Amino acid sequence: MQIRPIAVIRTDFSDKFGIPRQSGLVPALTARIVPEPDFRTADAFRGIEQYSHLWLLWQFSTVAAEYAAGRRWRPTVRPPRLGGNTRVGVFATRSPYRPNPLGLSCVELAGVDWYAPDGPVLLVRGADLLDGTPIYDIKPYLPYADAHPGARGGFADAHRDDGLRVEFPPALLEKIPADKREALLGVLAGDPRPAYQDDPAREYAMDFAGLTVRFRAAAGVLTVTEVV
Repeated sequence: MQIRPIAVIRTDFSDKFGIPRQSGLVPALTARIVPEPDFRTADAFRGIEQYSHLWLLWQFSTVAAEYAAGRRWRPTVRPPRLGGNTRVGVFATRSPYRPNPLGLSCVELAGVDWYAPDGPVLLVRGADLLDGTPIYDIKPYLPYADAHPGARGGFADAHRDDGLRVEFPPALLEKIPADKREALLGVLAGDPRPAYQDDPAREYAMDFAGLTVRFRAAAGVLTVTEVV
């Protein structure tokens, strides 16, 4: 079976570092889903505005490139939330390094730009995707079938509330476009560092919305040091 992208997503992340670990964790993040030329017909999206959320099926494109260069998947992986030292089965995780590097995300549909030159373009919130990620399918989220409030979350449940307090000097925050600040603060509060890195002297750099944000983290506090 061969599948081809039906769309590409445009986000504020030009690098995978800093992307939230799951979709929906930072609702303020906005993105645009732009159909590929063969699918730029309003008929294909007719009725989609009736739904509040969508499922996206997409490709970990950077991993696919690594596989093409010779890297191979492994049956066990080391999840960052377990410190990067404990191995579990790949199918018990959402690791990108899987036999077929496919991702699944649930996003909020914020609107549809029916008349965009490359549209109809879907405006979504809460996406956890790299800019330029190919989208293979879009499906409506159905609350009566897709929501399971009593479901168990495995080892991920123990880390669902992990996060940091963010100290962002006002002079540096002013360098961030006003409509991007809430999203950036949410991303930083989610602690973008690998779980196995906890060096208070280390400075990290994250690309976001065309800017580079540098920060340090210690004792549960993330402090922004520079925005360029």
